[in-house]
Amino acid sequence: MALELNGKTIETTDSGYLVNHDDWSEDLARAMAAAEDIGELTERHWDVINYLRSEYFDNRENQPNTRAIIKAMSDEWGEKIKQGDLYALFPLDPSKQGGRIAGLPESRRKGGY
Repeated sequence: MALELNGKTIETTDSGYLVNHDDWSEDLARAMAAAEDIGELTERHWDVINYLRSEYFDNRENQPNTRAIIKAMSDEWGEKIKQGDLYALFPLDPSKQGGRIAGLPESRRKGGY
């Protein structure tokens, strides 16, 4: 599979994950989100995306599950959030769909919570 952005072809896996994470950009994230019917990325979307990217690139390629994202975003946003709050942002699974839009490789762990 491939995505087209600004006249450039960006290769993806059959699951829609980037083949080369260096191809990722905020514009690409917006295009991927639109293609997955998420719509415009809000500040909260970006908080999750930036958290996932930071965990992967700055923490030994850690790919947090939904429970870890809930804890991190509760701390970030200063309020207790629930699983449904994250699924409202990334309906197909915050850790997997969020990770895909964040330009991370496909997670091989089972389950999201």
